[in-house]
Amino acid sequence: MSVIETMIDIPAEHEQNVCGQFDSYIKKIERTLRVTMIARDGMIKVIGPEEMVKKAKSVFSNLIELSKRGNAITEQNVDYAISLSFTESDGQILEIDKDIICRTINGKPVKPKTVGQKQYVDLIRKKMIVFGIGPAGTGKTYLAMAMAIQAFKNGEVNRIILTRPAIEAGEKLGFLPGDLQSKIDPYLRPLYDALYQIMGAESYLHNSEKGLIEVAPLAYMRGRTLDSAFIILDEAQNTTPAQMKMFLTRIGFGSKVIVTGDQTQKDLAPGTVSGLDMALKVLGKIDDIGFCRLTNQDVVRHPLVQKIVQAYDDYESKLKDKGEKPKGMRRRKNDRRD
Repeated sequence: MSVIETMIDIPAEHEQNVCGQFDSYIKKIERTLRVTMIARDGMIKVIGPEEMVKKAKSVFSNLIELSKRGNAITEQNVDYAISLSFTESDGQILEIDKDIICRTINGKPVKPKTVGQKQYVDLIRKKMIVFGIGPAGTGKTYLAMAMAIQAFKNGEVNRIILTRPAIEAGEKLGFLPGDLQSKIDPYLRPLYDALYQIMGAESYLHNSEKGLIEVAPLAYMRGRTLDSAFIILDEAQNTTPAQMKMFLTRIGFGSKVIVTGDQTQKDLAPGTVSGLDMALKVLGKIDDIGFCRLTNQDVVRHPLVQKIVQAYDDYESKLKDKGEKPKGMRRRKNDRRD
């Protein structure tokens, strides 16, 4: 393959944002695409195989456009732009960026950052019930919360209900002092954090006192019918089949339901079937239910999280091929609950 060189013009006001601190983004693109890049006087010379040079130019064009739209370029943006340059979805990063769901109390736009997240958001808009399945850091809960708050502000629903199964992630909280609410709050803290960031603590407390926003453990859903509500069930991999059926049959008229979960992080007792796993098998053919499977490519936390998720996936795949089960990934039989 012939070696070529090309010049990329980077506006001075976007140069630091696009190139990264100490040109860290340039170095990442050089290593990944195996090209040589020389930055000088607002221009970048790219030298390398023709195909890789074209990809590098495409990556920088996308990053520059994102910067012009007011985005602070992150390592995740760079990694994703590089990965898309190897697919036919190269230009989709700019289309994704246009979809602003809402803004946080600080004015920061909340929007999907990957093709998978964009598909997830679109499904939520179209379907009455959506299952968002994927590893940690893919924005399953946060995007669902943003959609719920926006629907509430637009008057599409009368209230928001957020729920989680109260199961410990390998630790026991029963010894904690306080009443029942004090004991279950640790399970629900991620939901509160997202609410405060998007809606603001004052607005949340005001609507919570009026009963318009409810954060509660899954057990509180039994016996209720939920009309005109936006309902989010988080950590659904920790439900039993009976709990999942109970939850899904609470839905009333004018409601929308989002179920999120990570099938690789179950905290159920050994031998217990996950309600999420069963629901995916039982409900797969119902038209009004959407299923979005996010992958490690959709992780938008620190880039190291994406590598950790991928490493665990590779490890478990190797064990599966050998017919073995991961050791220490589930509770032992004698690890009883309080």
